[in-house]
Amino acid sequence: MSRTALPFHANDISAVARSLRSQLAERDVAPGHVELLNMLARSIGHGNFQQLRTQMAASERLSHSPVDAEPVDFRKLERLARCYDAQGRLVRWPAKHSERLIALWVLWAQLPAKDALSEAQVNERLQAMHGFGDHALLRRELCDLGLVERTRDGRIYRRVEQPMPADAVAMLRHLKLGSGNR
Repeated sequence: MSRTALPFHANDISAVARSLRSQLAERDVAPGHVELLNMLARSIGHGNFQQLRTQMAASERLSHSPVDAEPVDFRKLERLARCYDAQGRLVRWPAKHSERLIALWVLWAQLPAKDALSEAQVNERLQAMHGFGDHALLRRELCDLGLVERTRDGRIYRRVEQPMPADAVAMLRHLKLGSGNR
């Protein structure tokens, strides 16, 4: 069987040591090779070695560095990427709530910062960013999530400035959309 080299990164080596110590203390005999790989993977927050390996493989497929300050679920991003076309337009609404949130952050990043927009302008921009024909759903979801605020009469919309989650930043990088408005 061929070996694939996987990078091992831990933000806190002390936490890894504590995790390994407690996992080894629960055992009567020394762990085997695969058991030790699973222990190492668990010590950095993965369920097992297989999950770590699939995360790394998905990360490579998305051409993104696996080392981030905030953990990124690359498998989720890989699934979400299927909802976009080659131009980075959202062509279908994701089925999972967690994927929808990332998609909304991607839309948010493409709205102009600190500009007041009319409802028609917001609709026009959202229509250009998606291809499934429901800009009203997207506008409503952006407002409900607190990413966009609107006046009581619904005439003026503004993007609410806040830091993006790491998953959304990674998705923007993958789609090569950037967030020039940030």
